[in-house]
Formats: sequence, structure tokens, C-alpha cells
Amino acid sequence: MSDLSLLDQKYHLTEDQLVRFREDGFLRASNVFDVATLHYFEPEITRLTFAHNHLKGTPMKERDTYSKAFIQVENLWKKSEVARWLTFSKRLAGIATDLLGASGVRLWHDQALYKEPSGGFTPWHTDQQYWPMKSNLSVTAWIPMHAVPLEQGPLCFGRGSHRKRIGRDLPISDRSEALIQKEIKTQGVVEVIEPYDLGDVSFHLGWTLHRAGPNNTAVPRKVHTVIYMDSNMRLAKPSNPNQALDHEKWTPSTAIGEIMDDPLNPILFTTESDADSSY
Repeated sequence: MSDLSLLDQKYHLTEDQLVRFREDGFLRASNVFDVATLHYFEPEITRLTFAHNHLKGTPMKERDTYSKAFIQVENLWKKSEVARWLTFSKRLAGIATDLLGASGVRLWHDQALYKEPSGGFTPWHTDQQYWPMKSNLSVTAWIPMHAVPLEQGPLCFGRGSHRKRIGRDLPISDRSEALIQKEIKTQGVVEVIEPYDLGDVSFHLGWTLHRAGPNNTAVPRKVHTVIYMDSNMRLAKPSNPNQALDHEKWTPSTAIGEIMDDPLNPILFTTESDADSSY
């Protein structure tokens, strides 16, 4: 077995990275993982993704825009101890905690997002439109299992869009793509898209606008994601049907106003308990 000690080693963010994240709403960090670590996890994440692919056998031309964008498989950490190891990485959770300026983070959920060969674009959207959270302290780690060139559909972010109120009532769709694209041009939001090198991981806030282009290559774009929230996050009253569904799906035992301390939302990192560790 590969040496996977990197999973729990601290990743040191610079002050410049912290400032840029808070200004931009996203950060692409280099060398978060090494080749050995990614090569260890990729086969299991891929196995789980295709084993639980509800789109299997559905031709691309028969799918809607959302289904063309990616294969989506959630809660991999509940399906495999290997996947759980990656999702529960203190290295990732420590980065999320530092970026949020929090005392710790809980898991909201994880999910694989595999963009198939000839897979379509992912429309502009914000993640937190779906999440009934009391504050804006949520962040997603986007973890490619390989280098992602531009033609394979890496994430594109709207710089500083987390400080605007563009498209916050729009679920991901063709409509969100059209309306948000028009509004970011009107408001002068800069679009930032870059290829990902092997080992790069990006982090973006729940209200940061983002999209992804199509996969114009012959191989899948393989990405695992982990969504974190402040360890003291409280459940807000759902403001739309999607948030009501996510309440029941991701934190079912939590009542409105309570801290999301459901078994599905374990604490993955705290500054106190991990202060003296080598995570």
C-alpha cells in the first residue's frame, strides 16, 4: 500500500492565499496531494461512481442539461472505507477550516462528479442555493484525480461573486446559465478558468458562482468533492423546495435553529483537538 500519511499532514496556506480566497471566493491550491495518494484513491472512487451511476445506459442525446453535465454519486464515505479515508482527510478539512476562519468544520456531504467523454457543460450556479444553512460559512473542496486540461472541463469561477447576489434563487439549469451569464457581464464579474495540474485542489465558497465547460476529450474527467460547513452551523428554515429536500436528505435529525449535529454531519476538524497533531 502507498504511503498515505499526506492525508493527515498540515497544508500551510500563506497569508496571501487567505486574503485572495476571501476576496475572490475561491482558491486553487497546488500540491495538496501527490501522485501516490491520487493513484491509490482513484480506482476506488471510479469504481463507486460507475457502480452507482443511475444514468448507465442512457444515451447522452436523451438526457437533460444537468444529466449531460456529469455522473453524480453522493455519500461515497458511507459506501467504502477507502472513500471515507479520503473524505475524512484532516489535510483537506484543515484547509477548509483555515479558509473559513472557523474553529472547525463538519461534513455536509461528499460526492463524485465525473464528466463523461462528450459530457456537456455544467451551467452557472451557486451551491448554497440548495443548502438550508444559517450562515455563509460553507466551502467545497474540488479534488481532481488527475490533471484537468481546459478541454476536459475544469471549474470556472466568477471572481468576487460571493459578495454579489447574482442567481441566488436559481437552481442549476439552462435558465441559470443564461441569466447568470448575462448578469455577470452586466456587473463586470471576471471569469477565471485555469487547467489543473496533478495534485491541485480548489476550494470555493457556497455563494461563489461557478460553472464548467464540456468534456471534449475521450476520457472521463474524474473529480471527488467534499463539502464542509462551520462546525457550529445551524439549520435555517428552508427557503425553497430544494433546501427542504436537502434538510431531509443530509441532516434529517436536525430541527430548524439547531446545530447540524446529525450522524451524517460529523466534525472532521477542530483547531483545538488538532492543534498539537501533525495532521
